[in-house]
Amino acid sequence: MVSKAKVLIAPSVLSADFADLGRQVREVTEAGADLIHVDVMDGVFVPAISFGEVVVDAIRANTDVPLNIHLMIQEPENLLSTFAKVETDQILVHAEACSHLHRTVSRIKDRGNQVGVAINPGTSISAVEEVLPLLDMVMVMSVNPGASGQSFIPQSLDKIRRLKAIIDQAEYSAQIEVDGGVKADWTAQDSVKAGATILVAGSAIFNDRQSIPEAMKGMRGCILG
Repeated sequence: MVSKAKVLIAPSVLSADFADLGRQVREVTEAGADLIHVDVMDGVFVPAISFGEVVVDAIRANTDVPLNIHLMIQEPENLLSTFAKVETDQILVHAEACSHLHRTVSRIKDRGNQVGVAINPGTSISAVEEVLPLLDMVMVMSVNPGASGQSFIPQSLDKIRRLKAIIDQAEYSAQIEVDGGVKADWTAQDSVKAGATILVAGSAIFNDRQSIPEAMKGMRGCILG
């Protein structure tokens, strides 16, 4: 269906066992994770609070793959230096959380980091169109942000298709990332068919039903068809 090199798997550590976080990060890295997705939640932009600088630093110390850092925080430009510490860190901010999105995106690029913008299920693609030429990735939220374990919103697939068409027509380089409810089933397969090239997976990778290597193998096999 799609070559292994083209679609990246980004396990979300929000679903990991925090009592054993370092080992699980190392294990998912060894199992072939392309990125490690890190959800930073502030209790303001989203209701929940996840973790901050110290935990992100600990995650980074236990893997050699880039961190895909998803800042679910209000006015993220105020905390860029807190979370973007090395050039391999990928920083994603929410269009809805930035008063001056272009300025925030530009500041991240000026730091040397890859930059992405996330849009919630109720947010139009138009919210990111003006900054698309600057982006390395656009993240389509396929659940409402703030909690793990939610079900994939099927209407997200049409949003991915429309976004893919805009990117292709303009010959932009941004990849499409999908986050929320992605599992080793139609949600992953249809997201890739629609145009996503980065899949964030949380409970599909970190769960008590199968080992991390088994879960990663299942996800990769599902994508490859």
